[in-house]
Amino acid sequence: MSNMINNNINSIERMTEAISKRKKQDVNATYNGPSFTEILSRQKSIDELVADRTEQTVVSGGIRFTKHADARLMQRNIRLTDEQMTRLEEGIRKASDKGIKESLVLVDDLAFIVNTDKKMVITAIDQNSSEDNIYTNIDGAVII
Repeated sequence: MSNMINNNINSIERMTEAISKRKKQDVNATYNGPSFTEILSRQKSIDELVADRTEQTVVSGGIRFTKHADARLMQRNIRLTDEQMTRLEEGIRKASDKGIKESLVLVDDLAFIVNTDKKMVITAIDQNSSEDNIYTNIDGAVII
């Protein structure tokens, strides 16, 4: 009886090995496309491009506004003049020169939270909308 069990186990092991080898050969023989890593890196770059297009609006002078900031400007009926845009850009440059990453830039009665590395306005607030006058998550402020 022990021979019978051993013979069956050996037989099962041999069949498993044969099937496994055949599957490996079939897979390698039929797929000639890009590797998983290549596909993943392509997808990441596509996702980054889509995110860039949906998160921001590019404005003249290299300053970008997030969709959130753009919506706040429209909602609060804030229209920036060319002179205000120039001053905002100057404030971003000054904050960046001082090593500030997330800055509050005050231009007239307008407040902008800005990521200086990306030259991107995160949100915009006018004096009438700013109830508490509390600004968080910034590491510096520039008054222009």
